[in-house]
Amino acid sequence: MSPTMQQDLDRYVVYLEIERNLSPYTVRNYRAEIGQFIEFAAAHGVQEWQQVDKALARRWLADLRIGGYAPGSIARRLSEVRSCCTYLLREGKLDHNPLASIGSPKQPKRQPRVLSYDEVLALLRMPDVATAQGQRDLAILEVFYGSGIRLGELEKLDLRDLDLTRREVRVLGKGNKERIALFGKAAEATLRLYLQRGRPQLAGKEKSNALFLNRFGQRLGRVSIIRMLDKYARAAGIDRKVTPHALRHSFATHLIDEGVDIRIIQEMLGHESPATTQRYTHVSQARLHDVVRTAHPRGSLESRHRSSSDWEPAGQASDHP
Repeated sequence: MSPTMQQDLDRYVVYLEIERNLSPYTVRNYRAEIGQFIEFAAAHGVQEWQQVDKALARRWLADLRIGGYAPGSIARRLSEVRSCCTYLLREGKLDHNPLASIGSPKQPKRQPRVLSYDEVLALLRMPDVATAQGQRDLAILEVFYGSGIRLGELEKLDLRDLDLTRREVRVLGKGNKERIALFGKAAEATLRLYLQRGRPQLAGKEKSNALFLNRFGQRLGRVSIIRMLDKYARAAGIDRKVTPHALRHSFATHLIDEGVDIRIIQEMLGHESPATTQRYTHVSQARLHDVVRTAHPRGSLESRHRSSSDWEPAGQASDHP
C-alpha cells in the first residue's frame, strides 16, 4: 500500500470523525473500503492520488463486478473514494477529482423488507420472559417495532436517555444528531419489566450506564442484537431475513397503512428530507388486495351491481328475450 496515499486517507478519516461527526461504525467502513482502493491502485503501479485517473477507476469498478460485489456495494465504495478525492481537492492535494464524472452503477429498485403484523406478533412471542435475557430481548424487539429507531441508535442507549413516564427515548442518530423517539404502552410495559427484574440480574456487580446489557453486565453489542433477532425470526417460522432495519421499515409501513401523515413519520424516523421517507410509502400486496376486494365493483362475489349468475361470456347470445 502506498504510504503517501495512506497518510492522506488517515487525514481524511480524522476529518470524518471531527468535522463530519460520523459514527465510528461509518468511519471504519470508509477507512477499510478506501484502503482497499489504495491497495488496488498500488497493485497497478499507482502510488500517488495525483496518478489516479478514469482508466484506473474503471478497472477497479470492473474488478469489483467480477468479484461478485452487488451494485449497491459498488456504488457505496465509489461514493466513498469520490468523497475522499473531493476532500483532497479542497486541501490542495489534487487539481481535479478524477472520479467526478464516473457514474454509479444502476441499482434495481428494491422495496423495503416489511413484516406483516402477524409476523411481528409471532416474533414478539419468541423471547422467554421468565429469564433475564428474554425480558431484555422482548424489550429490544418492542422498542425497535414501537419506535422505529435504528440499530446504532438502540445500541448506544443509556439509562439516562429513557423517560418511561413520557414514553420517550433520546437517541443519537446519523451524524450524531439528537432527537426524541416515542414508543407506546407495549414497549413501556416490557421496558419496566426488564428494568425491574431482568437488567439487575444481568448487571450483577457491574456498574454500566448502558440500557441493554449482555450476560457479563456490559453494553450489548450490535452483532449480538442482530444474532438475537435472527434466532427469534427462525424460531417464529419467518422464512426471510429479519433485521433491525426490517422492523424499522415495518414500523413506518404499518403507520402509513393506518393513514398516518408521511410528514409525521418523517419526524419520527429522524429523516431530514421527505424524499427519504417516500420509500416507505409503498403499499403492501395485502393492502392492494383489500382495496380491490372492498372498493372495486367486481372485487368480491357480493358485487353491488350484478351477481355471478347474471354473467354471460362476451359475444354469447342470451336465451332471454
